[in-house]
Amino acid sequence: MAKLVVCTIMSLDGFYAAADGNPLVLPMDAAFDAYNLERIEAADSLLLGADSYRMFMGFWPAQADNPEASAVHRRFGEIYGRIEVSVISDSLTPEDIAPWADRTTVVARADAQGWVKELKQRDSGDIVTFGSRVTWNALLRAGLVDELHLIVGAKALGEGTPIFTQPVEGLTVADVRRLDGSDNVLLRYTTAG
Repeated sequence: MAKLVVCTIMSLDGFYAAADGNPLVLPMDAAFDAYNLERIEAADSLLLGADSYRMFMGFWPAQADNPEASAVHRRFGEIYGRIEVSVISDSLTPEDIAPWADRTTVVARADAQGWVKELKQRDSGDIVTFGSRVTWNALLRAGLVDELHLIVGAKALGEGTPIFTQPVEGLTVADVRRLDGSDNVLLRYTTAG
């Protein structure tokens, strides 16, 4: 049975994005990229929300053949160019997914929990989620997230979008470590499910 693993970065004071909604203000350094590459290499599929899907698919597949991209970014591009993706969305159009329609499944929000349960039964590797805060918070509330991999960036924002949309209990620490060559720290939790 597959695990649903959420990988995300947050500020030291618990924000997912700045007050203007921009998550790129967080310290997404080479260690952050390397850790996320490790997670996607362990995955059989991705689970994303619509905004993250548009952003990631609009950027990553093109990096596979970009001679100016780092080796880590080229590897991300290769994986994004072939991995199965489920998108929880009521807004994506056929035009949005056209370049990747052969490996993208769009699931209505009302059907998300059933789809994730089915996906967990048929996949053997991890199902990984990057970004997609609204999507994974809803699945966490429903008891469908198995692990939270929170990279705490060495930056306080003071205000912004909170990482969680509701109180969370039943978390067990699985790992705490400083990422190599970085001031970012990984907090890995298993959930009560």
